Amino acid sequence: GEFLFFKLFFSTTFQKQHLISLNYNLANFYLLLLFSVSMKYGDSASAECVACTGACQNTLYNLEKSVGDVTRNGTTLLWTVGSLTEWDPSPDCYYNTDTNKQCCSTLPVIVYQPPESVSFSFINHTGPMFEHNQYTLQCTVENVAPVGNLVVTFYRGQTALDQQKSRISQLKPVSDTFTLNINVSKEDDGAQYWCEAKLELGPEGPQRPPVVASENITATVYCESDENNRHSLRLNCSAVGNPIPSYTWTVPSASSSFPNDSVLTINSVNFEHEGQYTCTVSCMGRTVDVTFAVDVQGEFRPVQSFAVVHVKQEVS
Repeated sequence: GEFLFFKLFFSTTFQKQHLISLNYNLANFYLLLLFSVSMKYGDSASAECVACTGACQNTLYNLEKSVGDVTRNGTTLLWTVGSLTEWDPSPDCYYNTDTNKQCCSTLPVIVYQPPESVSFSFINHTGPMFEHNQYTLQCTVENVAPVGNLVVTFYRGQTALDQQKSRISQLKPVSDTFTLNINVSKEDDGAQYWCEAKLELGPEGPQRPPVVASENITATVYCESDENNRHSLRLNCSAVGNPIPSYTWTVPSASSSFPNDSVLTINSVNFEHEGQYTCTVSCMGRTVDVTFAVDVQGEFRPVQSFAVVHVKQEVS
């Protein structure tokens, strides 16, 4: 019978040789085996397609490619690439029978690029955390391909918290962001949080899958304060006018929302309430901004804590 098959040789950063054969029986058009291969962007490669063995009944055979060169040696077609710079370079080798039936063999090539960088952070939060509160971890992976093969794992120390895959389908390098909500306790104080990005390319990929880890962030977790030791905060920007003025407060992002009244009250102050508070007073088309700079100072202990509040006021 007549056969069409690929032999693939390509180099990797580990200088490992791969040999893969794809066999097609032209008489029955029966696919025996098909592999996909993974190659790093910029690597060299060569693939050999044998259009038929023995006496061929037809001379119409060829290899189509988007990159590289093709050299013919009888019924053998050699595809060579000095530096792989295409993201979908899969070559097609075809042969026409004497009955004008065509068999086409495509060598699926996955071109990959490890992440350029992986960064880790807490969303909308800096500084210490408080037990029994929820926080959001964020892992950002820059310029990786193919992102559909990317797996991101969140860690607390060496314990995996969650594993996520990208929902983006793109062959060229892209960036993607992953998030995870966590509830912290006092046992998390001093724990290191980080994330890892891995390209899972299957058995035909490199022996060591490309892995890039982020930097660690060490968590500082404060215990809940004793209610008897908590301080309250009262900011007053009352104004006199006719008609009665309206008030709008702009508060730090970590703080809760407050009613639009002339007086803002926080019954139990924590360090998360530190920052700039602006009261905008509006009346008859005129506005006045009153800014309060709130500085929270204190000491936290395993069982209880206390805080001292300093307020500076400016009018503009």
